[in-house]
Amino acid sequence: MNFLRNTLAVVVGLVIAGLIITLGIRAFPQWVTFEAFAPFEHWQRFLESMKGDDAFFGFLLFISGLGTTVGGVITAMIVKYAKVAYAILIGFIMLFIAMLDVIIFPYHPTFYKISIFLTFFPFSWLGGKIVSVIYERKNKMLRLKLKP
Repeated sequence: MNFLRNTLAVVVGLVIAGLIITLGIRAFPQWVTFEAFAPFEHWQRFLESMKGDDAFFGFLLFISGLGTTVGGVITAMIVKYAKVAYAILIGFIMLFIAMLDVIIFPYHPTFYKISIFLTFFPFSWLGGKIVSVIYERKNKMLRLKLKP
């Protein structure tokens, strides 16, 4: 039962993180150069058009950090044990996806290629740690109330 719960938590965390990143990119219409919402079909052409626009890649790093943090929080809330570890797993999977993106589409600037390593793990750890601290405080308050 825990295996299914943990698997569901990781999938939900990844979907939430991916949704936040995708919606973050779509938030600025001047960046979106394609009509239909099909991000995978147009991604190469989109990256070619963004070549040299460091503001976009800086924003992409920010929105990736935010999405990974929220995905880590959601994952840590769903799993029962090892909340921080499963949140970091979200960061690892998102880093793997970002590395595939960098390898397949060579239009990313160098600072982005380096910074993704410094973005996904710390922000996913932060998401898991937030939930872990909240749960520890809640348990501490319950223990203090139950104490005679």
